[in-house]
Amino acid sequence: MSLFSLRTIQSALFAAGVLFAAAAAQAQQVLRVSAIPDEAPTELQRKFKPLGEYLEKKLAMKVEFTPVTDYAASVEGLVNGKLDMVWFGGFTFVQANHMSKGKVVPLVQRVEDEKFRSVFVTTNKSINSLADLKGKTLSFGSESSTSGHLMPRSFLLAAKIDPDTDLKRISFSGAHDATVAAVAGGKVDAGALNISVWEKLNEQKKVDPSVVRVFYTTPAYYDYNWTVRSDMPEALKKKITDAFLALDSAKPEDKAILDLQRASKFIPTKAANYTNIEAAAKNAGLLK
Repeated sequence: MSLFSLRTIQSALFAAGVLFAAAAAQAQQVLRVSAIPDEAPTELQRKFKPLGEYLEKKLAMKVEFTPVTDYAASVEGLVNGKLDMVWFGGFTFVQANHMSKGKVVPLVQRVEDEKFRSVFVTTNKSINSLADLKGKTLSFGSESSTSGHLMPRSFLLAAKIDPDTDLKRISFSGAHDATVAAVAGGKVDAGALNISVWEKLNEQKKVDPSVVRVFYTTPAYYDYNWTVRSDMPEALKKKITDAFLALDSAKPEDKAILDLQRASKFIPTKAANYTNIEAAAKNAGLLK
């Protein structure tokens, strides 16, 4: 083979390598994001839009938000590589961690998620404690919801109330706001939901607290976080983490983003924070 031919082949290989690297780099220029559907899809997109625009600037890459139909789809999307980052509840993070055999990483959480709580609400004047739920109907949120099912169920069991046998009927609304609507509409005697959505609905005057009232607030537990796959490049993980940690409520533009996320600020988190959630899931028979 002539030196000219060898150089021609080397040049072609180099060019092909450059094109392949460029294509790979281009493929990495989109961060595919989703969130558990714990509220209406339109509300989730409204909340994420300013955050997505902020992340695009900080990361210098396109950020696409893709809504999913249910909690399981958010877990499967991340584990199967169809999504890069997902807003999980504590339980959905545990499910994703369990399904992927530890190949997902929680990066950040709101400071509020260190001590998150659920509330039980009702319109029934005879219900004033968890014990009063015996023989009544109750709506949870999604079956995979930490604050709308797992932890409320866990606290019911701790109070010696088995929702499957001691209540007249349980149902699953699919989302926290839908749970409140079911209670307000008289479809169920009571409902359990995340305290953050309850407070937001009250602030937005979408619920009448003189009609629908809280009768029990749970103890605190760890909840939501932003999780990525463990095979994401370390440099990108750091950029994402740094972007969230840089949000400053003293800056009006940042405060607008934080307010939509119902966060005062974001802080780093780790898988170990969710061991109690995992134990509660196993105890409740929701994680095998």
